Amino acid sequence: MLKISDDMFDKLTYRIRADYGINLDTKQTLVEGRLSQPALARGFRDINDYLAFVFEDETGQEMLNVVNRITTNHTFFMREAEHFRFLSSVIMPYIENTVLDKDVRIWCAGCSTGQEAYSLAITINDYFGHRKGGWDTVILATDINSDALQTAREAVYPQDALQGLTQDQIDRYFIRLSNGDYRVCDYLRSEVNFKRFNLMEPIVYKKPFDLISCRNVTIYFDTATKDALFDRFYECTKPGGYLFTGHAENVSRNSPYEYIQPATYRKTGHMI
Repeated sequence: MLKISDDMFDKLTYRIRADYGINLDTKQTLVEGRLSQPALARGFRDINDYLAFVFEDETGQEMLNVVNRITTNHTFFMREAEHFRFLSSVIMPYIENTVLDKDVRIWCAGCSTGQEAYSLAITINDYFGHRKGGWDTVILATDINSDALQTAREAVYPQDALQGLTQDQIDRYFIRLSNGDYRVCDYLRSEVNFKRFNLMEPIVYKKPFDLISCRNVTIYFDTATKDALFDRFYECTKPGGYLFTGHAENVSRNSPYEYIQPATYRKTGHMI
């Protein structure tokens, strides 16, 4: 494994935190492990020379490659299942009774390789059943990692990745391929719109969100960056709308979000 000098590591961590909000201060060994291969593949025997090349690249593509390498994308279907039970039992009945134009706005922020976004779509479709007609429930799913997004769009997963799903859900929403993998069916794929987005950028939206799910993302942010992001989420959450975080994350007590239960928060007021 190639070693990064302290000066170069400090430069890299400053740039990644400033541009992407990710705090790598204690992750030097992880960074060295994940960047050694691309450095060697580019013909660099010294990882510091590779990073100098990254910083000099005016297109920004090499820095994007670095971000893709260092961001973790471990997830699975129906991860932290209590959120999906709460979505089905509390949020969706509220939406069905209050969203009169049937235009539901859900954002899966930090969607990784797609399992969370598709789990949301499955839960919504299971909830509505035959009542789904006329409802627009397309989910916006964003991530900074372009490689993860490509996997999400392709929507092909090994069988063991489906362990959180029931057999009925697998039968209805997946197609078994000849190699034993499973592909999400075209209908469900059409229910999720994947886009690359950096959470440090301004959030542009047409209508506020009924639900923002940003789970296991801010664990990589420092406190100030995390709190500022949740404040921006609050501004684009519909009154009465919800925020999901990861169970290892928390929203500041000073946040205007109302605490509902672990990893679940709500913007006070009523949907309009």
